[in-house]
Amino acid sequence: MQAAFGIVLFVVVAGAAVIALVTFAGAGKAYSEIGRGGLSLRDGSDRPLNEPRGGSAAASAERTEELRQLLEARNRARVRNGKEPLDVETELATLLSPVIDPALEGEIRDLVIARNARRARQGKEPLDVEAEVARQVAELGAPPV
Repeated sequence: MQAAFGIVLFVVVAGAAVIALVTFAGAGKAYSEIGRGGLSLRDGSDRPLNEPRGGSAAASAERTEELRQLLEARNRARVRNGKEPLDVETELATLLSPVIDPALEGEIRDLVIARNARRARQGKEPLDVEAEVARQVAELGAPPV
């Protein structure tokens, strides 16, 4: 009985190893298909072929148009509820303009102060800190906070 146990054990382990190898060899395509198919999202098949690339002018224009449509729909809902409609273009400009938080403005101010110290060591006239901070914030396209 004890001799049969060893033989059965080796046969079962060898059989399982063969089955595992066959399964592993045939599963390469199955693993590449995970997350794809008719019921999955974001597999690329639901995206239009002519969709603009992110960050391009076309993508920016599309985003602006979609935001305008959402704001107009919100205004229609406000009118239905008896409220005054908001100016769509003003709201759109507010949404699209980047906002500089105080921490970033503080970092810009520190950089300007360091630049002034460097300019002083070089014998140059120092910059007006507040004016330079306002200029750099304007370059980023946002009003100072």
